[in-house]
Amino acid sequence: MSIEQYYGSTLIAQSSLSASADDWRSKVLYNLRKILESGSDFPCPFARNAFKKDLLRFIFVEKNDDTSYRQLAKGLAEYVDLSRDWDGDLHTAYPLLVAFSTNATVAQTVEEYHRFGWTVLQRLHELDPLPWPDDVGLDPNSPSWSMCFNGMPLFCNMSNPAHRIRRTRNLGDHFILVINPRERFDVVAGDTPAGRKLRKSIRSRIATYDKAEHSRQLGIYGSGAVEWQQYGIIEDNTERADRCPFVFRNRDRASSAHLPSTRGQANEETKVIDGTV
Repeated sequence: MSIEQYYGSTLIAQSSLSASADDWRSKVLYNLRKILESGSDFPCPFARNAFKKDLLRFIFVEKNDDTSYRQLAKGLAEYVDLSRDWDGDLHTAYPLLVAFSTNATVAQTVEEYHRFGWTVLQRLHELDPLPWPDDVGLDPNSPSWSMCFNGMPLFCNMSNPAHRIRRTRNLGDHFILVINPRERFDVVAGDTPAGRKLRKSIRSRIATYDKAEHSRQLGIYGSGAVEWQQYGIIEDNTERADRCPFVFRNRDRASSAHLPSTRGQANEETKVIDGTV
């Protein structure tokens, strides 16, 4: 039975799930409960609040095939539509968790999970029903770049079970993309005195929870930080020299004069889309 047949939609409300059922989707919820339940020391108060109030939304991906990606794109478009008219109240901010079955992922290390995550984002980009927003950069190394879908900039947190040091990026046994509209971070914890104070507090808690200094790649959008490196952070607290595997392909956006150079990357791009990098 498909997800849509069982739940009636690809996008599923937290309140529709049970942590006691005997399937992998319930295991996802069970793991989250252990991490985010009342009394938890998980460093993000917004995540704990969202779980407590049943605000989470889920998309479950069973297989790594074209049908599954089309269903994922459909669910993500539905989520974006749900999020468009956000009123600024945290009680109506619904984080999205895209959880993949262990059959859909072939990865053992943090790096392998990150490569898989970028393959997912690349395929979503190629299934994007709307043009790339005009005010969002096309080059992932631009301070104004963000993953976009259905006309909305998004922040995508890649959480996976291989993380041992960055425990804040380990939500249990499955690879999970935690997705939020980009604007929510700007409203709640943007580059303002209150926003910087909040970020400092959360990052201090992260250091305590992870027992390691927070990642050097964490920064504030539009202030010089490279956004894509914050999607999948590395275990070591070192500088990064790797290249973002995301390739802009949406021909509905700007002229080729605005596109980042992709010279010499054709073979690498093909590998990224096929998930073989």
